Amino acid sequence: MSKSTLAERQAALVAALVAGEPSPAGFDADRLAATGRALRHKRAGEVAAVWPGLAASFGDRWGEHFSRWARGRPPQGALRDGWDMARELASVIRLAAPARVELACREAGARYSGRAAPRRRVGPVVRVVPGGLVLGVAGHVWRLGR
Repeated sequence: MSKSTLAERQAALVAALVAGEPSPAGFDADRLAATGRALRHKRAGEVAAVWPGLAASFGDRWGEHFSRWARGRPPQGALRDGWDMARELASVIRLAAPARVELACREAGARYSGRAAPRRRVGPVVRVVPGGLVLGVAGHVWRLGR
């Protein structure tokens, strides 16, 4: 097997595991699906560690909700995965207060386009959150209020 063929097969395997692509020829689809679920569960734990307010807003169903959201989305790292999920959810539902505050704090401290890694903000930012304000200046973030 040539290096390019091996690389193509490896890429197809990874895409099936983390991005919801069809199982490549020669692999057991059920086992790949089980491995994909396990990887999404692990990823949910990593995101919960970085986004505890977002995860807590789903309670015991966090893993299930994250797994559903993550299916078909390649991992971008826990920070970006959580940020993408929080933004998407904020656009369609009202996030629980801890998740709204968490998202506002992240956005006050850094710029994130959704395509490239977050970068520290330079100018001032103010966000209204439940119970107060979030102020960001030069990448530093303060929560004012309760």
